[in-house]
Amino acid sequence: MKKKYLVGLLTIALCTTLVFSANAQDKKKETGVGKAVDKTGKAIGKTATTVGNKTAEVAVKGASKVADKVYKGKMAPDGTDVYIDGKNRKYYINKKGGKVYLKASQIRNRPEHKM
Repeated sequence: MKKKYLVGLLTIALCTTLVFSANAQDKKKETGVGKAVDKTGKAIGKTATTVGNKTAEVAVKGASKVADKVYKGKMAPDGTDVYIDGKNRKYYINKKGGKVYLKASQIRNRPEHKM
């Protein structure tokens, strides 16, 4: 009998603790400080994503220039260099640092610079 009452009281105490702690978190976001913290956190996350994507793009481009050949006189649909890998597949590096393989119809001639 005593164990049932004790378990019941502990359960009620745990539930009330969870309810009050959840409410305390919500009240913080209603103030101006809470909104500013949220905006700052989102801005930092967005900047970190942008920096990570640029780092990946530069790293993959550097590795591609060393390991693979650059297709001379040709460019990708977005105007970047086209690379040829060891299996004779043509690709370019997108803004996130991923390799995008191209069909022959997607490769364009690079315009020559007039002096």
